[in-house]
Amino acid sequence: MTRLSQIIAVEKGVKGDAERKRREAAAEVANAARLSGISRTYQPRDEDGDALPPESTRVQVRAEDVLHDLAASLTRLLDVTLTKDQANCTAHADVIVDGKPVLQKVPVPYLLFLEKQLAEVAAFVSRLPLLDPAEDWSEDAASGCWKTAPAKTVRSKKVPRNHRVAEATPQHPEQVQVYMEDIPAGDWTTVKFSGALPATRVREIAERVTLLQDAVKFAREEANSAEITDRRAGTAIFSYLLS
Repeated sequence: MTRLSQIIAVEKGVKGDAERKRREAAAEVANAARLSGISRTYQPRDEDGDALPPESTRVQVRAEDVLHDLAASLTRLLDVTLTKDQANCTAHADVIVDGKPVLQKVPVPYLLFLEKQLAEVAAFVSRLPLLDPAEDWSEDAASGCWKTAPAKTVRSKKVPRNHRVAEATPQHPEQVQVYMEDIPAGDWTTVKFSGALPATRVREIAERVTLLQDAVKFAREEANSAEITDRRAGTAIFSYLLS
């Protein structure tokens, strides 16, 4: 059986770790460069055209991974606080969404705490990076990211041309002006990659957060009435939010 003093002793450290992880997660998804990737290959149009090496940059951060890492960190915080609050009161209620219990017999102090945590999650979700709506994206199984269809752009090169300014005469030689002309030399084929999320995915998570927030508020109002035992809540909450 877990002692309340043991839970209180570890609670501060768990809260600090969760807050640090939240700051790190926010910084990661705010870094557009680490969320973006690209792959470019070059094909000259002429056999003797320039041979250029391919260029590529990998996506270093996937917002979905950051979400799950943050969930893992917050899970411990949610579990510890629930255990402490369970020992401090007897009032409890079920958190029900769409007629199904997400959490059962949750004490009132924890419901108050959960409201604050869900507000933080809602704020984090509102800052999640979205895929550029100007592009058509599809899931790429190989990279685990989103990618665009290949797009071609022309690479040109300058070629000298002669322009006759004046015909030759017995007194003067022919006058010729040299100028440079841009001609197509090859084509770049570009595929963009991104670790951001579709707007529909972010909207889905945000709606789930709102539903859960409303359910927690209702449960707090309906709550009624136990001995300290280790409780688990984080896994159930984030399994719902990130399903």
